[in-house]
Order: sequence, then C-alpha cells, then structure tokens
Amino acid sequence: MTSLTPSKITVNGERLWQSLMDLAEIGAYHDERTGLHGVNRLALTDADAAGRRQVIAWMEQAGLAVRIDQMGNIYGRREGTDPTAAPVLTGSHIDSVATAGAFDGCLGVLGGIEVIRILNERGITTRRPIEVGIFTEEEGVRFGTDMLGSAVAAGRLTVEYAHALTDRDGRTLGGELARTGSDGPVEVRLDAPHAYVECHIEQGPVLAEHGVEIGVVTGVQGISWQEITIHGRAAHAGTTPTHLRADAGLAAAQIIVHLRSLVDSGDYGDLRATVGHLIVHPDLTNIVPARAEMTVDLRNPDDAQMARAEEALAAFLNDLEGSQPGLSLTTRRMARTAYVPFDDGVQKVIAQAADDHDLAHVSLLSGAGHDAQEIAALCPTAMIFVRGEYDGISHNPREYSTPEACTHGIDVLATTLLRLANQD
Repeated sequence: MTSLTPSKITVNGERLWQSLMDLAEIGAYHDERTGLHGVNRLALTDADAAGRRQVIAWMEQAGLAVRIDQMGNIYGRREGTDPTAAPVLTGSHIDSVATAGAFDGCLGVLGGIEVIRILNERGITTRRPIEVGIFTEEEGVRFGTDMLGSAVAAGRLTVEYAHALTDRDGRTLGGELARTGSDGPVEVRLDAPHAYVECHIEQGPVLAEHGVEIGVVTGVQGISWQEITIHGRAAHAGTTPTHLRADAGLAAAQIIVHLRSLVDSGDYGDLRATVGHLIVHPDLTNIVPARAEMTVDLRNPDDAQMARAEEALAAFLNDLEGSQPGLSLTTRRMARTAYVPFDDGVQKVIAQAADDHDLAHVSLLSGAGHDAQEIAALCPTAMIFVRGEYDGISHNPREYSTPEACTHGIDVLATTLLRLANQD
C-alpha cells in the first residue's frame, strides 16, 4: 500500500463508461417515438433484479463486502485503517422509470464502484471506511412513494409501511422483495455515516446554460405527491343531456387546467405542477366517464409557498365537487418532503475538488428528488451534478451525458470521497 495520500484522484473513464453502457442493456427497450434505446427497469421487477445481481457482482469483484437490508438496499464496504470510524457513504439507485436513459441514478452507483477500483489499483488507504449504496425504489413510480429505500434507511418511514405498499396490480413491495430475492437480513436503519456524497446527472439545463460541467448542489426543493380519485356517473354519450352528467373526465381536465393556472399566476413562487398519471373508467368511446384516477406532482423550493399551493388546490377540489350533481372526490397523500438544504462543509469539499481538477462549477438547487435528501437527516450531505445534453432532458431515452462529463464528475467524486474519508 502507498504511504502517501495523493492530493487528487482521476478515474478510468473508459471503464466507467463501459459499465454504464453494460447496465443500460439490462431492461433495455426500443422507443418507437424517438428511435432510441431506452431503459425500463422499474423497482423489483425481473429486470431490476437482474441489474442488482450484475452490480453486486461488480462490487464483489472490486473487493467490497456486500450486505443487503430488509428493504433490499445494498451496501458495499471498503474498510479503512480505522474500522471503528463512521464510514463515508456514496451511491444512488439503479431502478428507473419506464422511459429512462442510462444515467439517472446509475452514474452515482457505478461511479462509486469505479472510485473503489481506482483506490485499490493505486494502493490508496483511507482512515475511514468507504461504502457504496444502492437504494430501493428511488423513483417511486411502481409503489407510489419516491426515495423509499433511503427514507426507511434514514428513519422517516417504517419497514412495515414500506413492505405493505402495493403497485397497480396489487403486488406488495414486501412480496416483490421476496420474489426477486432482493430481501436481506440486515436491519434497515442506518447508523449515521460521517458524510454522504451523491453524483448524479443534472436532469436540467442549468450547467449547459452556464457552460460548466460540475454542479455543487445546495439542496433539494420540496415535493408533494397526491392521488385524486374522481367519482362520477357512467351515462350514454348520445342520450344524456349535458346538465344531467357527472363527468369524471371533465373534472380531471378542469383540475389539470387549474394547476397550470396556479403555476402561471406567479402567486406561489417557483411552483411546478404535473399530472403524470391519468386514467378514466370505463374508458369506452360512447360512455361518460364514471371515474377518473390521477396523480398530482407539485414542486417548490419554498415550503411556505408549497403549503399555500396545496391549500389552493384543496379549495378548488372542494368547489369542484359541487359543480356537477353527483360528483365526488377523494384524495390520498402519496409522498411529501420539505425543502432540504445540504451541508456547507461538504459543498466546500466538492467545490475545492472541482477547482483542483480545473473544472468550472456553479452552485444550484436540485429540482428533482434524490436519496441524498433522505440521508441528509443522518449526516452532512451534498451532491455533485454532471451536465446532461439536449437541454438536460431526463426520464426519456434521449437522456445523455458525454463520457468526458461523466468522467469529470466521478473524478470530483473520487477526490471528495478521499478527502472526507481521511478526516478526523
């Protein structure tokens, strides 16, 4: 082992890129609209289980001691010279949405493994252990709660609550953990790490607009998810007069338009609103919809403004119930997280690492949710963003970051982890 700790580390960019491309083949599909290959690896599907097995194999090949907890969260540990010291944790997720690219989450996991490989190859020891984590159901699209594995690990949600969640086919998360062999024996609640650093593709246009490759992330904005079910009355499309209809489809459309008006008003700060799921029943051409199910995703960096927007939506829903005879609505909270600021000290280590690699950087707030916002409840935390192409589009097969940008991001991660892992 080397006796001197280098001031900075560069990783093997070609090997990092190859691992990203190899993992993208698991769950790959051809997207007819774009003509591109995308990734569909929803949490705890067979594709996700295959991806987990591949990444565990890479962890073990890198000499990491792997453990799996009762949420299916995976950790690979490289010991330090002081095994009693709290570890430095890095990682992200490998589950995806149904229309994903190769980078979301995966860059942070595979980049962490690449850091371990370089430390091993260069014979570099650290005082503190370094761990690479993979968190279950970060996306939340299958079981309805995002950052699920990390939220349980950080103690915000219970294992019992998480295991009882169901997908749209009625399958429980606990059952799918068992079915895919993803359930482990280890206690889920994490002991507080020394620090947590996550590298992630930006999923937005800020870095490209500034002409820089590295983002030092200051925090994550608040997120509110709810499911709205609208109960109307099925009726004949040709014979039922308009004034006698209880049209659940019309009510759903009114909600969507109202959400956009809340955003456009400017009265709720930097609010963003999305209806990403909408289905009507019985879903037939000549029948007035009897029921509509939809989700509402609100984002806001200001918790007070978020609360005001939620109140405005609730008031609109209350008024909407009286707009058509026989119309009723029910709502269910799916997820709610407040704005999470990241640690100034870890941000400074990241910024210094970027400077030492001669990489220009900017500070920015994340519009997307990340496992880092959950782990921030346990220890000093911050994130590194890597620039994406095509206006930073993500959750789309066109999601792309260049090999050079990915390498530079993981260079910064490697140097940051090295410095944090040698802190007292």
